[in-house]
Amino acid sequence: MMAAQDFNFLLATDSYKITHYKQYPPNVSKVYSYFECRRKKGAQFNEVVFFGLQYLLKKYLAGPVVTEEKIQQAKVFYQMHFKQAVFDEEGWRKVLEKYDGRLPIRIKAVPEGKIIPRGNVLFTVENTDPDFFWLTNYIETMLVQMWYPITVATISREFKKILAKHLKATTGSLEGLDIKLHDFGYRGVSSQESAALGGAAHLVNFCSTDTVAGLLMAQQYYGCPMAGFSIPAAEHSTIISWGKSREKDAFECLLDQFPSGPVAVVSDSYDIFKACKHIWGDKLKERVMERSEDSALIIRPDSGDPAQTLLEVLKILEECFGSSLNSIGYKVLPSYLRIIQGDGIDLNSINEVN
Repeated sequence: MMAAQDFNFLLATDSYKITHYKQYPPNVSKVYSYFECRRKKGAQFNEVVFFGLQYLLKKYLAGPVVTEEKIQQAKVFYQMHFKQAVFDEEGWRKVLEKYDGRLPIRIKAVPEGKIIPRGNVLFTVENTDPDFFWLTNYIETMLVQMWYPITVATISREFKKILAKHLKATTGSLEGLDIKLHDFGYRGVSSQESAALGGAAHLVNFCSTDTVAGLLMAQQYYGCPMAGFSIPAAEHSTIISWGKSREKDAFECLLDQFPSGPVAVVSDSYDIFKACKHIWGDKLKERVMERSEDSALIIRPDSGDPAQTLLEVLKILEECFGSSLNSIGYKVLPSYLRIIQGDGIDLNSINEVN
C-alpha cells in the first residue's frame, strides 16, 4: 500500500530535525532508536495496549514517499522558515535516486493489540543504509503520534476490566462483555483522523460503536470487514420535535418503526422519572412487554448524576415491570427491557454505576 499521494513526508517532522544531519559525529552509519512507555512510580496504569502502528505505516510511510516535486516544495518551505539554507536537498535526492523514494528504514514492533507492561520496548527504528543514518530519528515526530491510539486502547481496556469485574460478580459470567461500552467519541475529538484512530483503538476491546470513522479504518488498514455494531436509537431532536405533550407519541413511533431488533430511546428530554413511570411503565406498558429479548427496548437516561439517576430509574421500572433473580441472587429486569447510561461516564463514575 502506498502512502497518501498529496502528503509531503519531508514536511512531517519537527523543524529542528531538518538540521540534525549536520550534527551527528563523523563516520556515523547507524542510528537505532526505540519507543517505550516509561515506568513511572504511581502511574495510573501499569500496562499499555499497543495499537495504531500499522495505520501510520501504511498511510504515511510505505511506498515511494519522496519525489522531486516534494523535495523542491520542502526546499522552498524550509528556506523561508529558517531564513537560511539548511535543508538536506542532496540527502533526500539520494533517497529518491537510490530507492525510488522509498525509505531505507526498518521498524520492528510487538504485535498490535498486545498488552505490554510499562518499561518495555514497543517498537524499534533503524536505518538499513549507512548513508541515511539521519532518517531514523527524522520520522520520530510522526511515530510518536502512536501515543493517541495507544492511550485510547489502554483506557478502553481499563473500562473493560472494571466492567468484567462487576459483570462476573453480578451474573457469574462474562457473556456480552464486548458490547458493554459503546463508543460515541466521533463528536468529541479534534478531527476525522482522531475519530478514526480513537474509534479503531476502542474496537480492540469492544465491538459496540457509533464511530463510523473507526470502522472504516479497521476495514481499510486492518482488513476487518466489520469490526463493530450498533442499533437504531433516538436523539433529543427526534423526541422533542414531537412537542412535550406528545412525548408518548414520539416513544411509540420508535416502537412502531423498529418492531424487531433492539432500539434505544433517550427518555430524559423533559423528565426521565415521569417518562419511565407514566409513559413506558403505564401508557406504553403493553407495547413494551410485547417485545422480546432480541428486540429489547433500551431506555437511555442522559442527564443528572449517573449513579443516582440509574438507581431511581431501576426502582421505577421494577415497580412497573417487575424483576427476577438471576443465579447469583441479583435482581434483573425482564429480558425485553434494558437501560443504557449515556452521559457522565469515566473510569470513576463507571464503578459507581456498576
